[in-house]
Amino acid sequence: MADTIQGLAAQSLNLPEELILMLLNEETGYFHQVQGWELNCAIVGAVLAELSLLERIDTDMESLLLVDQTETGNPILDPILKQVADEPNQRNAQFWIERLAGQAETVIDSTLDHLVALGILKHHDGDFWTLAPVQYGSSLEDTPNEFIKARISKFIYSSVIPDPRDMIIICLVNTCDVLRFIFDLDDEAEERIRFICKMDLIGRSIAAAVEHNISSPSLRASALTKKIPVVPLHKLLLNSRLRGGNIAAIIAQVAEEHGPVFQIRPPFQEPMTFLAGPQVNRWIHRNGRMYFRSRDYFTDIEKVYGASGVIPSLDGADHFQLRKVMQPGTSRGRLEDRLHDLYGHARAFMADWKVGSSLQATSMCRLMINAQVSPLVISIESQDFVEDLIRFKERALTTHVAKVLPKFMLHTPSMKRASGAIDIGVQRIVGLHTLAQRAGCPRDLADDLLSLHASDPQLLPESNLAFALSTPMLASMYLGDALGCALYAMATQPSLYERIRAEADNLFENGDPDAKDLTDESIDVTRRFVLECLRMYPIVPASIRNVMNSCVVEGYKLPVGARIVIAQTAPHYMSDVFPDPDSFDIDRYLPPRNEHRSPGYAPYGLGTHKCLGFRWVDLQLTVNLLMIAHYFTLEVRPANYKLRISPFPSLSPSRKLKFRVAEKTRELPV
Repeated sequence: MADTIQGLAAQSLNLPEELILMLLNEETGYFHQVQGWELNCAIVGAVLAELSLLERIDTDMESLLLVDQTETGNPILDPILKQVADEPNQRNAQFWIERLAGQAETVIDSTLDHLVALGILKHHDGDFWTLAPVQYGSSLEDTPNEFIKARISKFIYSSVIPDPRDMIIICLVNTCDVLRFIFDLDDEAEERIRFICKMDLIGRSIAAAVEHNISSPSLRASALTKKIPVVPLHKLLLNSRLRGGNIAAIIAQVAEEHGPVFQIRPPFQEPMTFLAGPQVNRWIHRNGRMYFRSRDYFTDIEKVYGASGVIPSLDGADHFQLRKVMQPGTSRGRLEDRLHDLYGHARAFMADWKVGSSLQATSMCRLMINAQVSPLVISIESQDFVEDLIRFKERALTTHVAKVLPKFMLHTPSMKRASGAIDIGVQRIVGLHTLAQRAGCPRDLADDLLSLHASDPQLLPESNLAFALSTPMLASMYLGDALGCALYAMATQPSLYERIRAEADNLFENGDPDAKDLTDESIDVTRRFVLECLRMYPIVPASIRNVMNSCVVEGYKLPVGARIVIAQTAPHYMSDVFPDPDSFDIDRYLPPRNEHRSPGYAPYGLGTHKCLGFRWVDLQLTVNLLMIAHYFTLEVRPANYKLRISPFPSLSPSRKLKFRVAEKTRELPV
């Protein structure tokens, strides 16, 4: 790969690639402040300019002519060249930018993927991109981004005449109005930019066409928006699915009747606008960061912890920086390195299970997960206080986010006692994370967070440590509830139980498997079983945001300040995305169906706030199911119990659900 990257120094990237690298803002992991339509116009302009430089088209201020329809061999450029060739009438650049702007996202996605494949960019979960540490220019310290910026700055700050390609890049970036964020511009530099933008006829014509489309209000869809339908509250209250508590299924049913955007007006609360559907998911995953803000609904929760600016309430550069710090400690790779510790913690928890005993599903699953998460992620034991911690968090979410309880319910004597678990946890973590006590220990997330606090107390101040350090223990609630739903699905489907057990027996036959043994083939049934459980029982079925920049979604205008409920899992119950959605069917995830490849599959959220540790969660959930199936047979109690969901503050099995240990298939090793 290194030879490939160094070889790129001798050949130019194409204009769309160079434009994207110029616009990339590493602080936020996305583009500089360029709105969606503006970015689309600029990207299409770069494609047309590249075709002009390749002598496939010729363009001036008045017209755009086809010169040579021979394919370039570039899968990004050739489809657009073909459209130009197939157009019977002569058009100008402005026409083509307007016509092709809707295809710009495909160009952007393909270009980003190509830059990742070349090793120039690194893709992070949540659709963030950063530059990979590779050589591009003559210096080992050069990255493609810095190489291009240095090249461009030479022309901005001197009298050197740029070649046509660099003139076009300067014109396009200037049209996006972000040069001032990339370079420190004085009056002389700005005058030089204006001069350069007039030098090249191709650059002038393309930039003028882009600028016209950006400024033309007739091209903005807001003037043609539809009125958001208001759904009477009783339609939700009388929904046949309400008793089962499955919020995703309820919203899906309403969306299929009223459309992907609808509003509900609860009494004594501000209206809530729901967004639901696979195309909505696709739009939010890419564009949500520019229009929606998470801070507003989370402010009261921050106050509970005495914090401000914790990761769920942040957007932009600080949010991205915190994710980068936390990512290693929540990655699948970190858990793979500790697999044998995970097996040990799971077995220790199951050691007390006796045949005939009854296990309350929610409490048991949360404690089982916490018995693994706390020592693996923050290197402490917290079984003695984690239930108080979870109780307090649930009450805080119910009062301040779901708003189904009055605020004074968070200040009852029992809640005040439960809140003391926060201080216990933080003191225990800090006390065990000294240099002497951590010597020789594998690094954990608490190490990462405490190190960040020491090095950057503004990004992670002491006031935010209580929330940050207690979060891994609170994750036991969500992952534990996912395990409870999965165990219910396994216990009520004996044939799948046996297939999962067969995979577990094969894996553990000759000792505990390593990470390399847990291949897609070796855990095929269990892997697809987990995918289906996450579809049918999404623990966080929706996300709340506020509109910070007005936007149009699926033809509906969302005004600034509106409270938005992003029902990202509603498509899990839409028949056009998942046929027969109420049926538990693990074959959905086999080719050619591959139904989870749809943007409608979103159990871990969307975009920049997608669950940071979702790959860890997948692996831990899979391992727990395999180990339980390997050692025990569980039955649902009551015997004919049909799962009901407690929807607040997140989706969890009803506390009426119990598991009976029906059989111990083999002894647990000491």
